[in-house]
Amino acid sequence: MLLLYNIGIRLYFLAVYAASFFNAKAKLWIKGRSNQHIATTEGCIWFHFASLGEFEQGRPVLEALRAKDPGTKIVITFFSPSGYEIRKNTPLADAVYYLPLDTATNARNFINTIKPKAAIFTKYEYWYHYFNQLHQQHTPLYIVSGIFRPKQIFFKWYGGLHRSMLKMATHFFVQDEASVNLLKLININTATVSGDTRFDRVWANANSPKELPIIAEFKNNQKVFIAGSTWPQDEELLSTIITRHPDWKWIIAPHEIGEERIVKLLDILPSESTIRFSQITDNRQPITDNRILIIDNIGMLSSLYQYGEVAYIGGGFGRGIHNTLEAAAFGLPVIFGPNYSAFKEARDIVHLKAGISISNAGQLIEATDLLMLDTEYRGFASQKIKAYVQQNVGATDKILEAIG
Repeated sequence: MLLLYNIGIRLYFLAVYAASFFNAKAKLWIKGRSNQHIATTEGCIWFHFASLGEFEQGRPVLEALRAKDPGTKIVITFFSPSGYEIRKNTPLADAVYYLPLDTATNARNFINTIKPKAAIFTKYEYWYHYFNQLHQQHTPLYIVSGIFRPKQIFFKWYGGLHRSMLKMATHFFVQDEASVNLLKLININTATVSGDTRFDRVWANANSPKELPIIAEFKNNQKVFIAGSTWPQDEELLSTIITRHPDWKWIIAPHEIGEERIVKLLDILPSESTIRFSQITDNRQPITDNRILIIDNIGMLSSLYQYGEVAYIGGGFGRGIHNTLEAAAFGLPVIFGPNYSAFKEARDIVHLKAGISISNAGQLIEATDLLMLDTEYRGFASQKIKAYVQQNVGATDKILEAIG
């Protein structure tokens, strides 16, 4: 199985390399790894994140450790350009790198260079050679905000290699009791329920949000529907309901903001009432009369939700929905597509009737009419979802206490 894993890793590299000739993200993935110089940081704590979302999820632990021991160096690695390019200059780290491809040589060289005293991986990332090298060097490896499901490869008859990766970890801080029980089924008893550190992050953000004067001007004391991290199928559906609610304003923040994507989005929206955020900042156009605002930059979404009343979270018609908790922390009831079962918080929110999953245009109409027209129900859902976030904070303290 290890041979197949190694072959798969190299085939993945070849696929990304081929894509880099016509795909900007793949080009950054290749170029970033080939140009970086990794410096010695002996005694550091190494944090690894798949992408930007995982960074925000693990950020409370990172900030707490930084505050607790300012003298300890912090090294951060990212797998994806969407995390590295945005956080490569974060003051929370002494060094930020792309994670080199998971080969035995790369893992040995990287770990022997940075010489971590502990490694902390967030949620999903499992790399055999890096885990093995940490294990061989007796370096503690912690998984935070982990969550496991029966359908994952760890619990399949053919998942022996992946089970061996888990057994190299020192401790798992997982989101729920079901994950603890699944790990016990494969003889891993080093897991405790700490909860999800994202709750700590979004709650802190909601209590001290960054003010956005331009967005406040756009809102102009009107009700705002915010669609975050949307994909084309989400946007096609949303474009059909905008005219049903003429007294609402709309903010759409696409997951990808390349010019081609933004132009396609503009094509399906009413041109006379739509404006791009870059148009405002570049030309300082008046915006109070515009009804639809397209956010064509990255980094604003978590602060945008403070100006909304209802949110739509994208990704549910693809691999899975994006972050519902950022909106939930501000008390916004949420709507999202059908692919949400892998996300515990989304299942909880639906159970609380503070979130609605939709699969087609008709269901979207029903959901938006309920949350946008029925002010009593919207108030009920808002209280429920905000209380849910508040009740689930505290994972960071539990993790720090256990790590010691």
